Amino acid sequence: MRHYFKRQSQVASGLLKKVFFILCALPLVAVAQEWPTKPITIVVPFPAGGGTDAFARPLAAQLTKQLGKQIIIDNRGGAGGTLGASIAAKAAPDGYTFFMGAAHHAIAPAMYPNLDYDIEKSFIPVAMVANPPQVIVVNPKNVQVKNLKEFIELLKKNPGKFNYASAGNGSSHHLAGELFKMQTKTFITHIPYRGAGPAMSDLIAGQVDIEFDGLGSSAQQINNGKIVALAVASQKRAPGFPDVPTAAEAGLVGYEVSTWYGLFAPKGTPQPIVEKMIVEVQKAINTPELKVIWTTNGSDTPRLSGDAFGKFVAADIKRWGAVAKASGAKLD
Repeated sequence: MRHYFKRQSQVASGLLKKVFFILCALPLVAVAQEWPTKPITIVVPFPAGGGTDAFARPLAAQLTKQLGKQIIIDNRGGAGGTLGASIAAKAAPDGYTFFMGAAHHAIAPAMYPNLDYDIEKSFIPVAMVANPPQVIVVNPKNVQVKNLKEFIELLKKNPGKFNYASAGNGSSHHLAGELFKMQTKTFITHIPYRGAGPAMSDLIAGQVDIEFDGLGSSAQQINNGKIVALAVASQKRAPGFPDVPTAAEAGLVGYEVSTWYGLFAPKGTPQPIVEKMIVEVQKAINTPELKVIWTTNGSDTPRLSGDAFGKFVAADIKRWGAVAKASGAKLD
C-alpha cells in the first residue's frame, strides 16, 4: 500500500510539473501569436549600396508583406561591420530588432581582439539569407587584362603598383585579398573602406584598381560593364553568371572564398518569436520574386536556419581564424 501511495504521489508531482511548464509557456505562445504589433528594425552593419544591403532590402520588403508590419533597415557602418553588430547586440531582446550579419562577423574575432560582443554568445541564429561567392573584379581602365592568368602575371611583374579595396579591416573582402596574395605570391596594397558600397564607388571611378567582393554588391556593375569579373571563388559557377569562370577553372586551384548573409536576434529574444521569424524568412527567400533577385545577385537559396546555421557560423569562425593567422593579415 505504501508503494502504491508513493507511486501516486510521483504521478501527481509529474502532472503538476507539466501543468507548471504549460502555464509558463502560455505567455510566450501568446507573445508569438500577437507579434508583431509594431515596426521591426533590421540593423545592417554597413552603408547602403553594399552586398548586405542587396539582400537585406528585398528581404525586408517581402517580410513587410508577410507580417503586415513595416520592416525598417537601419544602416550602421564602421569598423568592418563590428560597430553595427555591437549596436544590435545591445538592443532590447523583444523581437523588434534583428541583425543582418555576414561572413565578416566570422572573421572579426581573429582581427579585433577587443570586441564588446560575441557573435555566438550575444545573438541567436535565425537563418542564413544568402550565400553568394566572392568575385575578383577590376576597373578595366586601370587593370587591362583579359583573364585571371594575365592578371596574376601583371601583378607579379609590378609588385606594389596596384591596390585593392575592401569593405573594411577584417571583412571577408580583406581576408579574400590577403589569401589571394598568399596563394599567388603577389603584393597589392589593401585600402579599407567603411563598406562595400563606398569601395565599389571608388573602384568604378578608378580611384582603386581591384576588389575581392561579394557577388551581391558587384553583380549590377558587372552586368552594366563598369567593372570586369575575372573569376568567382567557388567550386561552381555562380547562378546568373555562367560566363564567369571559377578561380580553379581560370588556373588558381584551391582559391575558394564564399560569403554569406544571415539574420540574427539579440540573445534573450523569446524563442517562439525566433521560430516564427525562421518560418517567415524561409517563406520569403523561397518566393519567386526573391529567387529572381537572388539569382541576379549570384546566390542560391540557402536552407540553413536555427541551430544548423549556428553550427555553420561556429565552423566559419575557426576557418577564418586559421586563414588570418596563416596569411598574416592585420588591420591597416
